[in-house]
Amino acid sequence: MALRSEPTARQLRLAVELRRLRDAAGLTAREAAALLGVTAPVISQIESGIAGVSEKRLRRLAANYSCTDTELIDALVTMATDRTKGWWEEYRELLPTPFLNLAELEHHATFLQEVQFLFIPGPLQTADYARAVFSDRVPELPGEEIELRVRHRLRRAATLTHTPYEAVIHEAALRIMVSDRKTARTQLAHVVESSEAEHVTVRVIPFRLEGFTSAASAMTYAGGAVPKLDTVVRDGPHGAAFIDSEAQLGAFRTLFHKVEAASLDPERSRDFIRKLAKEL
Repeated sequence: MALRSEPTARQLRLAVELRRLRDAAGLTAREAAALLGVTAPVISQIESGIAGVSEKRLRRLAANYSCTDTELIDALVTMATDRTKGWWEEYRELLPTPFLNLAELEHHATFLQEVQFLFIPGPLQTADYARAVFSDRVPELPGEEIELRVRHRLRRAATLTHTPYEAVIHEAALRIMVSDRKTARTQLAHVVESSEAEHVTVRVIPFRLEGFTSAASAMTYAGGAVPKLDTVVRDGPHGAAFIDSEAQLGAFRTLFHKVEAASLDPERSRDFIRKLAKEL
């Protein structure tokens, strides 16, 4: 099997989980290799994501590591053997890798929970809104680069047709006009329309809320096949950061539930957005 030059985030996550299982078993790479009947570099390649792993070999590794979590093992097998070429592959070598990784993560997620304070969440953005966001980059992007990003962002919205999605949006994000008033009104109407879909829930955090201290909690929480495979995505100065440590996942679950509890319910949120649109 040829080695990968650039593993995807999903492939790297599989590699990380296999390394964690080995560490939990207290085995070195050399010891794990001996039990599997391979060389230590093979284990290293698997655990760095540059080499794939078959179902048979993965189950043997799990057995050698005394892992009895069958749901986790089955989920890892699915990750290892899935050969799906998603729509995001059309953008490989056209857009930065984090764009593809985020789309792949959303596609495989069992649920998505998002909190935003300054921008409308990506899957809810209109073309004109997204175009305005990407046009504000420094240095400026060429027109064709902007349009690639806009098309990619709109394709991500298809996830909302089959994956439960909950967005908590601060009033600031609803009020900031990244473009003109027409774009702002159309964007707000689109958020309301999207929120009426069966799998979509939108909640609003109004400015008037007292004692709100979670403004640093912007994130996307993606549910995995099992909770241990959940992932949090946070935007950083150098692109999106994928967080998967168990302790941090627990902290972000708590943060989301706190923000969710502080927000308006879905119907009041829709009314709030409609009223705000009329004020523009």
